[in-house]
Amino acid sequence: MANIDVGNAGDLQSQIEEVEALSSIYGDEWCVIDEAARIFCIKITDDIDYPKLKACLQIILPHDYPSAAPPVYQINAAWLRGPDRKTLSNSLEELYVENTGESILYLWVEKIREFLLEKSQSTDTVEQPEVRNMATEEEEVADDVEMPDYRTLKLNKENVHLFENHSSDEELPPIKLGETITERRSTFQPHLAPVVTPRQVRMVLDKLFENKKIASATHNIYAYRIYCEEKQSFLQDCEDDGETAAGGRLLHLLQILDVRNVLVVVSRWYGGILLGPDRFKHINNSARNILVQEGYTSSADEASKAGGKNKKSKSKKTK
Repeated sequence: MANIDVGNAGDLQSQIEEVEALSSIYGDEWCVIDEAARIFCIKITDDIDYPKLKACLQIILPHDYPSAAPPVYQINAAWLRGPDRKTLSNSLEELYVENTGESILYLWVEKIREFLLEKSQSTDTVEQPEVRNMATEEEEVADDVEMPDYRTLKLNKENVHLFENHSSDEELPPIKLGETITERRSTFQPHLAPVVTPRQVRMVLDKLFENKKIASATHNIYAYRIYCEEKQSFLQDCEDDGETAAGGRLLHLLQILDVRNVLVVVSRWYGGILLGPDRFKHINNSARNILVQEGYTSSADEASKAGGKNKKSKSKKTK
């Protein structure tokens, strides 16, 4: 495990004990993103059995927490905007001031839960969007970075029916995991699966999101390309998941490499430091690496050029 830079043994011990307690209290709701970097998250709802409102609290523990510094936090929730977000943030900061030098995470979690409950009771809440992957990095693409319109890469969804004449009892394709890339506390990890129908795409995504670490990623960007020999036509699509233009860039990479019958997902866990345009480089490098790893293109050098080879119909089973 990587060395943890801690201000003193007391802070480290306090962090360890607090994390163990939270894991015991909240079970599957508590998730370790990067233990060495002290990055964690917890899913919070207003009601365990019938949740109306959801939020995800992402936390980074500084080396001198709790003795001298507060946790770095980000609240991800589709419905939490403007005055509500400010009110909740002020409440958390007041709690910290009132309990300076003490472990604060449990109080924060319960304050957020209390806020959700009050909010859901005070309004006729409509069904909220899934908050799993709200963007926490409020980055805008730099003015000097040209942003092509990648929407033109998608095919008209009217073509979907050409690829759907398959059995409804299709098997889940094997899913491969690639090596992570970490920079400035942001971590990127690719996933890949061979797919030949849109239903298999959905099956793979659903399976990945059963993993609570993947489901809690700040962004899960994906793109796929499916080729129908009989129709001599492609079905392809992509998803930014809050990381503007990232899905289009990923799909563009698949097109440049001319790979087919494959789904690539890149999960990103935001670490609290803005990466700017570098984040797109890491997303595509993660995807490129796993395409090389699984034989969809023959080498890293080839994958970095504007041209690649298809992977043939064989696929390796997950052991």
